[in-house]
Amino acid sequence: MAASHSIKRRETVAFYLCISPWIIGFLLFVLGPMLASLWMSFHRWDLLRDPRFIGLANYQRLFREDPLFWQSLRVTLTYTLLYVPTELIGGLVLALLMNQRVRGISIFRTIFYLPSVLAGVAFVVVWMWLLHPEAGLVNAFLGLFGIPGPRWLTDPHTALYALWLMSIWGLGRTAIIYLAGLKDIPLALYEAAAIDGAGQGRSFLSITLPMLTPTIFFNLVLSIISTFQTFTSAFVATNGGPLDSTLFYVLYIYRNAFQTFQMGYASALAWVLFVIILLLTLLVVRSARSWVYYGGGSE
Repeated sequence: MAASHSIKRRETVAFYLCISPWIIGFLLFVLGPMLASLWMSFHRWDLLRDPRFIGLANYQRLFREDPLFWQSLRVTLTYTLLYVPTELIGGLVLALLMNQRVRGISIFRTIFYLPSVLAGVAFVVVWMWLLHPEAGLVNAFLGLFGIPGPRWLTDPHTALYALWLMSIWGLGRTAIIYLAGLKDIPLALYEAAAIDGAGQGRSFLSITLPMLTPTIFFNLVLSIISTFQTFTSAFVATNGGPLDSTLFYVLYIYRNAFQTFQMGYASALAWVLFVIILLLTLLVVRSARSWVYYGGGSE
């Protein structure tokens, strides 16, 4: 009996030793900064003078006195409504194409996924060249059909849509996750459906979509979280302009923290963003009970 307790104790010690690097990293680089940010959100601090406690003044300011808070939130929500459906549907279509049994399909999978691993800044710079109003290939292509090309990134009416167009290039990440879900669907289900006379459309609606709902759910949560944290494309391509039409929420946090050095106010903005993302994620998780199907037969 004593020997079994000794073995169990050694296994427990070994377990905590193995995960200790992650625990230390989490405490130092995640939980610690989060608690420091929460503390700063109740203070006024410009990095030059000592922090001064002001209670909820930062939160009252952003809700009552700061129009740019509402503008950045509106831009982020609009972009989310544009991008999330595009990523979910476009990624699924791309995954269905990559799931075909044709010669050289692995090469096409690599080509489709490659843009997802490119450095964000390099990716945006390429798109800035493509969307250049005079020298860009996109406007040159439109000109072949007599269509006047817009000033994509310098017109407040088109700048946000230009950033949305840039983001479509990175659908490969979502498609790869969908592809893994497609590979997990048993072929026997399609064979049984074919015997019953079901066509491709019926099989897709009755087998593929229901079996993919866990993957759709996973991609939906990731997409919402990542979209609310959009920063690189707006920072590099437009810096929030023109006329704040691409002032994303995280870019606004950056401006307050590292351009005007309002660290307390930036921390308050960050915590409001955390609460928004948390509430949206919980809403999606709760709704998943009614539409996510798991292979064991439960929803």
